[in-house]
Amino acid sequence: MNEMLSTLLPVLVVGPLFLGAFSAALRRSQKIRHAISLITLLAMLAAAILLVVTTADGTVLAHQVGLWEAGVAIPLVVDTLSALMLAFVAVLALASVLFAMATHEARARFYHPFVLILMAGVAGAAMTGDIFNLFVFIEVMLLPSYGLMAMMGAKLGADSARIFVTVNLMASTLLLAGVGLVYATAGTVNLAELQGAAAEDPAIAIAGAVVLTAISIKAAVVPVHGWLTRTYSMTSPAVTALFSGIHTKIAVYAIYRIYAMLFDGDQRFLWVGLTIAAVTMVVGALGAVGENSTRSILVFHMISHIGYIMIGVGLFTTLGLTAAIFYLLHGMIVKASLFLSTGALEETYGTARLDRLGGMLKREPLVAVIFMVAALSLVGMPPFSGFVAKFSLIGATFEAEQWIIGGVAVIVSLISMVAMLKIWTSVFMGPEPEGLERRALTYQQAIHGKRYLRVEAQAEQPTLQVGPPTTGTAAVISGERHARVTPKLIVPAALLAVVTLGLGLGAEVLMQLAEQAAQGLMDPSDYVKAVIG
Repeated sequence: MNEMLSTLLPVLVVGPLFLGAFSAALRRSQKIRHAISLITLLAMLAAAILLVVTTADGTVLAHQVGLWEAGVAIPLVVDTLSALMLAFVAVLALASVLFAMATHEARARFYHPFVLILMAGVAGAAMTGDIFNLFVFIEVMLLPSYGLMAMMGAKLGADSARIFVTVNLMASTLLLAGVGLVYATAGTVNLAELQGAAAEDPAIAIAGAVVLTAISIKAAVVPVHGWLTRTYSMTSPAVTALFSGIHTKIAVYAIYRIYAMLFDGDQRFLWVGLTIAAVTMVVGALGAVGENSTRSILVFHMISHIGYIMIGVGLFTTLGLTAAIFYLLHGMIVKASLFLSTGALEETYGTARLDRLGGMLKREPLVAVIFMVAALSLVGMPPFSGFVAKFSLIGATFEAEQWIIGGVAVIVSLISMVAMLKIWTSVFMGPEPEGLERRALTYQQAIHGKRYLRVEAQAEQPTLQVGPPTTGTAAVISGERHARVTPKLIVPAALLAVVTLGLGLGAEVLMQLAEQAAQGLMDPSDYVKAVIG
C-alpha cells in the first residue's frame, strides 16, 4: 500500500499542472472550468488526508521520479509535516475559489488555470527532497501568482505590483545563488544527503545561511516584510486569502525543513531565530494597531503570526516545534476566514476603511458572528484553536526557560486583541456612516461594472447582460435596492470558521499529528532512510 502511494506522489504535482493547462485551453466552457477546479482541489484534499493518515505513525513516503537512483532522480518525500501542509492548503484554496466564484472573478478564462498551476507548485514545494527543486517549485508558484495579481487586482497599483515582482525576483535570485553555493561546498543539494552537513562544515553553514536568508524574504519576516504590507492589501479579497496561506507559509515550512536537515537543529544559531521571531511579532502587532482598514490590519497580523511560528525553529525542542506547527496550521485557516469575512463586506459596501463602515452587527449579524469566531481564535480565546496554539507555544518558551520570548508572545497577544477590537468597535459596533447605502449601491454599479467588463473581456463566453452581474449584494425589493451580503459571499468564511472551531474542540488529534511532525524534524533518520536507504 505504501509503495503504491509513493508511486502516486508525482500525480499531486502533474495532475493540477495538466488540468490547469487543459482548463486554459477550453473555450466557451466556464462551467466546466469551475467543475475542473473544484474537483481537482477536492481530490487534492482527499489525497492529502490519506497521506496524513498514512504518515501519522511516523511513516515516510518517498519516490524517485523517473525511477532513477537516489542522488540522481528528483526525490518527492512526504512525512507528517508535508502531508498536513498539503491538506490545510487544499482547504484554504477551496474556500478562496468559492469566494472568487461568488464575486464572479473566477469567470475569467485563466483564473482557475492559474490557481491549479499554483497548487501544483505548492504540492511540489511541500514534497520536494532537494533544495534546487524547492527553488523550481517556488518559481512554479510565483508565475501564476503574477497572473492572478495582474488579472484580479482591481485596486492594485503599478507600484505595488512592481514591488511584488521585484522583491520575489530578487529573493529567487539570492535563493538560486545559495543553492549554487551549497552544491559547490557540499557536492549535493539532496536534503537527505545534506543531513547535518552545515553543523560540521562552516562553509556549508554559510551557504545554507544564504538559502535561509532568501527564503526569509519570501516569508516576510522583519526587517524584510515591507513588500507584503504594500501588496497583499491592494489585490482582491479572494486572492489575498489564497496568498495568505500559501506563499509565506510554504516559505516558513522550507525554513523548518532546511534548518532541521541541513543544520540538524544546531543550537548555536537558535538565538538568531528567536530574535527574528520576537521583532517580527512586535512589529506586526504594532503595525496592525496603526492601520485604518480591515485588510491592512489583517495583513500586518500576518507578519505577527509569522513571528509566532518562527518561535518553533528558534526553540527547536519537541514541544516548541509541536506548538509552532499547530499554530502554523491553525493560522492558515483563521487568517483566511478573516480575510474572506471582511472581504464579503468590502465586496458589498465598496470599502475596507474603518471610518466608512459601521453598524454591521445590525445590518450583517451573520458576518459579525463569523468574524467574531475567527477573531477570538486569532487572539487565543478558548475553546477555539488559537487558544491551544498560543497556550502551547508560550508554555514551550517557558519550558525552554526563554522567559523573554515568552513574555513578548503574551504582550503581543494582548496587542493583537486591541487590533481586533479596533475592527469590531468600528465596523460592527460603530454607528452606521451617513450615506452607506448610497455609496454601496454606487460601488455596485461602478466598480463591479468595471470588474464585469474586465472579466467579460477575458471570458471565452461573454454574456448578453447590459449591466454588471449581481453578486447578490444589491437585491431589488419594491423597486428599491438594498445592499446586503449574500450567503454565497459568506459561506467560504463560515466554512473556515467551523474548521477552526473544530480544531479547537478536537485539538488533541491535530496536536498529536503536530507532535509526530515535530519528532520527524528532531530526528530525520526515517526521512533520510526513505530517500537514500
